Amino acid sequence: MRESEIQFIRQMGFTNVHPDHRLYEALMFQPRTIAAVLALGIVIQNAWLFVALSAIVWWSTIVPRWNLFDAAYNHLVAPLRGVPRVPGALAPRRFAQAMAATTSLTIAAALFAGATRTAWFFEALFAIASTAVVVGRVCAAANLYNRVMGNTDRVLSAPRHA
Repeated sequence: MRESEIQFIRQMGFTNVHPDHRLYEALMFQPRTIAAVLALGIVIQNAWLFVALSAIVWWSTIVPRWNLFDAAYNHLVAPLRGVPRVPGALAPRRFAQAMAATTSLTIAAALFAGATRTAWFFEALFAIASTAVVVGRVCAAANLYNRVMGNTDRVLSAPRHA
């Protein structure tokens, strides 16, 4: 398992478990799905798509036991692969979800208002953050949460040189 995968699991608040690649894959289902919907939204520029994304992610944040992404993973992906179900979202992950939902709603509001440049700005910001999670395994929002809450052992840190 890569160190970046372990760090991602820790960023999401899972510190009392032995890092497992299956947990990493389960935790990455939601960001990958959101990134795909975001890419579609950027292409079609439909405000209602961003409203729907925001509503689904807000629901997952407010009622983590009924997270639609986790439910899809647990009922569609996990049984097919014979892997454990994704655990409930801990505080750093819920904070990241709230930031994603807010950004998506901001994009929708900008599109409804005809503020195209504002929508593009927030779409670019969202795309950069999503790419950092999906490709770089770094969640800036979870890192921010962990820094503010004093969980510095979970924050991505620069490599230390001897």
